[in-house]
Amino acid sequence: MTSNPFADDAATAAIPGVPHRWTALTVALTAIGFVVFWPLGLAMVAYVLWGEKISAWARGSGGAVSKFRQAADDFGRNFRTEFPPKGFGLGAGPTGNAAFDDWRDAELARLAEERRKIDETVAAFEAHMRAERGAYDATRQREEFERFMSGRGHGV
Repeated sequence: MTSNPFADDAATAAIPGVPHRWTALTVALTAIGFVVFWPLGLAMVAYVLWGEKISAWARGSGGAVSKFRQAADDFGRNFRTEFPPKGFGLGAGPTGNAAFDDWRDAELARLAEERRKIDETVAAFEAHMRAERGAYDATRQREEFERFMSGRGHGV
């Protein structure tokens, strides 16, 4: 163990296994940032002090990241429903060849049906995972409550 109180090791890092704080590189970048444009230096100080906590929070379960991911998935699914693909320019109109037009329409209908089945499967899987997470959370909460009550000397 070092006698330097400012030296950080993996045990004191916000993200286990990732030592971070003031290193030669961060000190140099901070100094350069203050010389070039003082807000850059200030941003570097903020990154060194709080960067790990912010990134750990962003990677955490739930929160804004999962809500954004869910919203993006919903948008994509709704967009495909409202504006189905037109066959990359092939669906613009008849080509003059009735056999080709019939084949193309049948293939596009088949692909649209496949896309609908995939979207239904994705929605069913997401609903299943939400139910699983809810059951897991309820079980975990019950276990935590039982541990709390047993620690107080009261049985459940």
